This record gives sequence, structure tokens and C-alpha cells, in this order.
Amino acid sequence: MSIIPVPDELTHYSSRRLGEVDEVAWPVLSQHALDLLRSSGEELHPAPGELLWDAGDPTDLHLVLTGGVLLVDRREDRVVFVIEAGDFVGELGMLMGQRAVFQGVAMEDTAILRVRVEELRRLVEISGELSDVLLSALDARRRFLSRKGEGGLVLAGDDDRDLHRLQDFAERNQIPYRTVLRSNPSAWSELAQTCALPETGTAVVTAQRRVMTAPTTRDLATALGIDLWGIADDSRCDLLVVGAGPAGLAAAVYGASEGLDVVVVEDVAIGGQAGNSSRIENYLGFYRGVSGVELARAAMLQAVKFGTRLLSPRSVTGLSEVPGGFRVRLDDEHDVLASAVIIASGVRYRRLDLPGLVDLEGRGVYYAASQLEANQVSGRNAVVVGGANSAGQAALFLARNAGHVHVLIRRDDLRDTMSNYLAQRLTHHERITVHPRCELSAVHGSSRLSGLTWHDRARDRDVRLDAAALFLMIGADPCTPWLHDIGVDLDAKGFVLTHDSFATSIPGLFAVGDVRADSVKRVASAVGEGSVVISAVHAYLASRRTF
Repeated sequence: MSIIPVPDELTHYSSRRLGEVDEVAWPVLSQHALDLLRSSGEELHPAPGELLWDAGDPTDLHLVLTGGVLLVDRREDRVVFVIEAGDFVGELGMLMGQRAVFQGVAMEDTAILRVRVEELRRLVEISGELSDVLLSALDARRRFLSRKGEGGLVLAGDDDRDLHRLQDFAERNQIPYRTVLRSNPSAWSELAQTCALPETGTAVVTAQRRVMTAPTTRDLATALGIDLWGIADDSRCDLLVVGAGPAGLAAAVYGASEGLDVVVVEDVAIGGQAGNSSRIENYLGFYRGVSGVELARAAMLQAVKFGTRLLSPRSVTGLSEVPGGFRVRLDDEHDVLASAVIIASGVRYRRLDLPGLVDLEGRGVYYAASQLEANQVSGRNAVVVGGANSAGQAALFLARNAGHVHVLIRRDDLRDTMSNYLAQRLTHHERITVHPRCELSAVHGSSRLSGLTWHDRARDRDVRLDAAALFLMIGADPCTPWLHDIGVDLDAKGFVLTHDSFATSIPGLFAVGDVRADSVKRVASAVGEGSVVISAVHAYLASRRTF
């Protein structure tokens, strides 16, 4: 048993004080909820200073009955939270299979009720009241950690594309973190006092004081425990969904809520292309609009609530038919056996073939417009290439920070390819200029984008502009190369051909969302397809013997 000294004075976040301003994150549990937790938990009486769990350990829910629990940032030996009697320890990562980011240390006269996370998931499924209160609290706490930069994870390095890649992954997967740049000597020196930082390149410092140099997003996900959620080789499920965009998440929610064992595989981040949308205003019920990240997080919570398992970042590299269903090969050589498969892998924005452009990706050239990128264009020029809704949403979002936003389109009129309300806003925005019949012809800059040139076909002239960032949203290609070996029917552009109820040419294999040929490229239609396809999946499974 490890004993850790308990500090005499606690100056950081207290659950009681936080509860006064955030009743959602720190709710008062009803007697019914308490009885449910007691029915599945065990009461513990740790000694003062006893280490209840370490950073990096699997996490369970701990309800504090008496005394208190200190949550300690092991990297800095700092008390971050004090969880007092009546409150519980836990945040969203607990239900997502993620490991603890803080140490848990018992205070004097402490009694706690521990509920194993497996039991907690079961209770969430059977109790609507507990589900509503608990999920809302866990989500609110995750957002609090993100706002405060608390969570034990530090992304360190230079302001370059490697750091941006990790920041983007953390942002889109709602992983709390903070950034330390070499260009900030005091912050860098302070971090270097707690761990050995590399002289060059990007590093990630985890809550366990582990330093990863030049990590991939997979390395980061593995360190956080989010890459393989309870999946071993040849694991089996009723339904495997490829892609966690709106269509895939809708399929997961409806499939899991109707009793199917669902696994979702996502190679980048929850939300798909829609997760890059800064604001979606034409989705039913959200009159003030909703960001793609917010919509994806809410859908993810619903899917997890019903027992969906999410594998990310993981990609599917092969698919083959086996007796009773399909063998799905993942990029780490793991196989998952599924009775049915839904293709919801979506599309990816096309790249332009311009000299030097690839070298500037992540260093001024981007394919999404989030707050990370918006910070880069503060008071400066930004250029958006594309005329679809995603380009319009990006331009309006960037205009909040940028000095000016220039939108390049090849057509004469935005309304040919963009919803009317977006086209009207762009046309009348004082810090947005739309340039019709224009094509990007060159990018400039060595270590970072400094400007670009486009050709104005209407005036037959070249225009050069100093710019902080370029956003390319010029159409998309389907993510279907992994389907070639199974021989499913595709159209000439690689989109999946479907017939009644979104079925493909192979029984048990379905396709929904943007990856499907002739689909309507809208979030609402993708959600609708993902919801409706589940009835076809049930009909197929009922007609065959499954695993």
C-alpha cells in the first residue's frame, strides 16, 4: 500500500466550490441513484494518504461517502482537485476506456464506494435517471478540463505541422491538453524541470511523466488507452461500422439501442468531415446552429450510453467474407469478426497539385477550420478555396478572427453550389470577399505559408496576396480503397453503389452517408441514412445464422 503525504493547505479546485457554479458537473444524486450504485459497488476504507489508483491505471467510479479524495497531477506533484463527501470521481474518459490522468489519494477518515466501470455501464443502460445525470456530469467535467487545460497531457515543441497534427487529434477527440512552445522560454524551462525534453522536434508528456518524442497519433492514443477498447484479435460483434461521421454514429446509436453489439472503427476522429464544421445552421432543431465537434460529442455520448465500442485511431485495411459474416482487418493486423458491416467511411477533401503545397500542410495550409487554425489568422488574411457549404461555414468562422477572408470559387455564382443563407451571408460580410472564376495557382513560403497567387479568369490576370493561412475545400474523394478486394460494386468515381435499404451488391454489407453513390451531401441526410439502415441490418441478421 502506497502512502502519499496529504498537504495541509489545498488551494485548487474543490468539488464543493465547483458545485456552486456547475450543478450539472457536480450533481446531487437522488436516493434512487445512490441505491443503484450501492447495489453494484463495494465500500472501501483507505488509510490517510493511501494511493487509491495511479495515473495510467484503469478507472472506476468512486463515490466519496466521508472524508475526501485528492486528484494529483503526478507530473507536477500538484493537487488539482479535491473531491469531497457526496461527490464522485470520474469524467468522460472513464466510460470510453481511457486511463486515469490523475492519481487518487485518500484523505483522513475517508470511506468510498467503488463501482467497477463494467457495472457502471450496465447501470447506465437500465436506469434512465442515472444515465441522464451521470452522462451529463461526465461530459461537463470533460469540457471543464479542456477549458482549463487540465488533464496531465502536455504537447510540446515548435509551432509546426507535427504539433498541429497532435493538437488537432486531441481537439477533435475532446482530449484535455495544454501546449508548451519552445518559443516560450519560461514555460519550456518550467516543463523541462519535470522531464527530459528533446532538443528538437515534437514531444508529448503524459500524466505518468512519460516523454514520447516525435509521436504518431496512434502513439498518443495508445498512451491514453483509447486505441483498442476491449478488442482482442478475432473479437466478435453483431455489427461493425466503418467511420464515425454523422452516418456512422447514427447507425451506432440506433443499432446499440436496439440490442446489437456494435463496434465503430474511425481512422481520424469522431465526427468525420462534419466534425470540421465550425457551425451547422440547417440541421433540424438547432436554430442557433451547432458545431460539428459538439454534434459529434453528443452523438458519441449516446452511442457509448448504449454500449457501443469505439476504436480510434484505427483504419480498416481489408474486408473478406467468412461463414456467418465478415472478417474485418485493421491496420495493426487485428481482425474483428462481424455478422454485418456498414460502410460509413465518408470522403476526404482533395489535394491540389501545386509545387510546395504539401510541404506547407499544417504550416499555413489546412483542410479544416477550427479554433486552432483561427488563432493563426488573427488580424491577417485568410484564403478559402471552395464553394460548398463547408467552405462557406469555414469563411464565416474565420472572419471572426481574421483581418479579411478571401473565398475563391471557379463558378460565377456561389448559389450554384452553396445553400442560399450561407451565400447571402458571405456576400454581405464586411470582412469577406468572394472572388468568382478564380483558381489558385501558387503558394509561397519556406517554413510557413507567407502568401499565395491565384488566376482571375474573368479579368485574365494573376493576383498575389500575403496570407497567414490557406483552407482547401475543393471537393472530395470516397474513402473506399479498402473495399477493392471484396469486389463490392462501385461507380466510376469509387462511390459505393446501393439499392433498396442501402444494401450493397454483397449481402450483409451496407453503405450510408457521403461514401454512398448519389447520396445527398448533408449532415441531416447522413444521420437519416444511418438511422434507417438499422432496420435492414436487423432483417438481414434475422434471415441468417450469425456468429
